[in-house]
Amino acid sequence: MTIPKTMQGVYLTGHGGPDMLEWRADIPVPTVDRGQVLVRVTAAGVNNTDINTRIGWYSSDVTGATSDVDQDVDAGGWGGALAFPRIQGGDLCGHVVAVGPDTGFEPGQRVTCPINLPRPRPGNPQGFIALGSEMDGAFAQYCLVEADDLYDVSASPLYDQEIAAIPCAFGTAENLLTRAGVTAGHHSLITGASGGVGLAAVQLAALRGATVTGMTSATKAEVVLRQGASNTIDRGAPIPSETYDVVIDVVGGDSWADLILALKPGGHYACSGAIAGPMVQADLREIYLRDITIHGCTYQPAEVFGRLVGLMNAGKIRPLISKTYPLRDIAQAQADFESKTLPGKLVLIP
Repeated sequence: MTIPKTMQGVYLTGHGGPDMLEWRADIPVPTVDRGQVLVRVTAAGVNNTDINTRIGWYSSDVTGATSDVDQDVDAGGWGGALAFPRIQGGDLCGHVVAVGPDTGFEPGQRVTCPINLPRPRPGNPQGFIALGSEMDGAFAQYCLVEADDLYDVSASPLYDQEIAAIPCAFGTAENLLTRAGVTAGHHSLITGASGGVGLAAVQLAALRGATVTGMTSATKAEVVLRQGASNTIDRGAPIPSETYDVVIDVVGGDSWADLILALKPGGHYACSGAIAGPMVQADLREIYLRDITIHGCTYQPAEVFGRLVGLMNAGKIRPLISKTYPLRDIAQAQADFESKTLPGKLVLIP
């Protein structure tokens, strides 16, 4: 196919509100170099991390919930200050259209990649960068990716929109479950269970043979049960003490101490988000005297996403997608996402 010189897409021009998202039709199409692949984007998921980056929530100066950021932020990306303009979008599904030397890919293959791209280096063996944060992502018609970061999903029975709903949510969830050692027989409590990561964690934990309790609103409980949970707890209701082997948390906030108390002695708490607030308190005695292990989970070894690709190609996982939008309507999609009225994932179509 003929590759145009310019493309449509969305620039993030700085930290702030939706006015920082600029629709453009004159963005230069990247050119491939050695080891690189140009992908025509067919679908891109909407995630908390896109909004968090836009509003600058990752800055250590911000101490409130993601819905309460109303301050100017300079260094609000995952790794500090970002270079603007930036094309966001960490959830990619697309088709190869051009390859540089030494890639192993061919035009026409359907591909995806994780949002967390491992970049270990001396002195930082768990280093990484993020697609759509430290490098341009999928909120455009074309995306340039290192071949080593790509995975072929041509064999998957999933639709492109479903593939694009997997990398961030399911990658984060699988990493949480891996770090916490969730296995058959474990009883796992999953917070934010009706969201993208939460529903993915419910589905993946059930696949591992764990018993799953999802914390969600009563209006979304049935959705969570259909994804594999055995039961649910209403958000804000009392949490039973010393009941769970594992807590998978993407919420944080005021209930954090109760989540620690909910663990059995020797239990594991794993966290990859804090939408209700990152500043938390608990009694350290309840952690060390009961041998609780806490996992902060962002870096993802390649084998974590590799397992998801196997599940995708075998058709063993399927994300719930509530709605799709043209990429031009990204501001509305993010507003709907922030409203938390729709379960599962929202997906943009370039």
